[in-house]
Amino acid sequence: MKKLLSFLVVALLCTQALTQTTWKVDPLHAKLSFSITHLGISDVAGLFQTFDVTVTTSKANFSDAVFELSADVATIDTEVEMRDNHLRSADFFEVEKYPVMIFKSTSITKVSKDKYKLAGNLTLHGITKPVTMDLWYRGTAENPLNKVTSAGFQLTGSLKRSDFGIGPKFLPPFIGDKVSIKADGEFIKK
Repeated sequence: MKKLLSFLVVALLCTQALTQTTWKVDPLHAKLSFSITHLGISDVAGLFQTFDVTVTTSKANFSDAVFELSADVATIDTEVEMRDNHLRSADFFEVEKYPVMIFKSTSITKVSKDKYKLAGNLTLHGITKPVTMDLWYRGTAENPLNKVTSAGFQLTGSLKRSDFGIGPKFLPPFIGDKVSIKADGEFIKK
């Protein structure tokens, strides 16, 4: 009986592993952006030019999805070279010492149709903290040009730069503490 039970457990785990689908971000149809207030009167926006995201799921509605992101922090781009160089320096991101930002989801909770709370651990500037963001599953479609199946997501939320030790010499309201995050992307089924 024990052998049969062990066999069934192993078979169930193997079946579950085999039914998982992996989706990779399409870099031509994705953006990882942020904005932060300056002097309390305007927003400065930017993005990371180079990043990779993988989604693994066994459900068509992505309700059990696991998201993993890595971003090259040195590719920060605010469209002002002098500011970008300052952001890469030890005053902010210290890209020589902390070149990669990493996020791995730990849970996904359905809020309403196609809307979720995505929780996970974000490692930035050598500090790992739990964060929760809003996730909108925008649907799945087949590209009529190349017949590739893609899924679309939008992630929004905010975090505090002080939680990650970024720019501690630059206090609000000079530079706001709240950083708004928005990521849009299409993911290709592998």
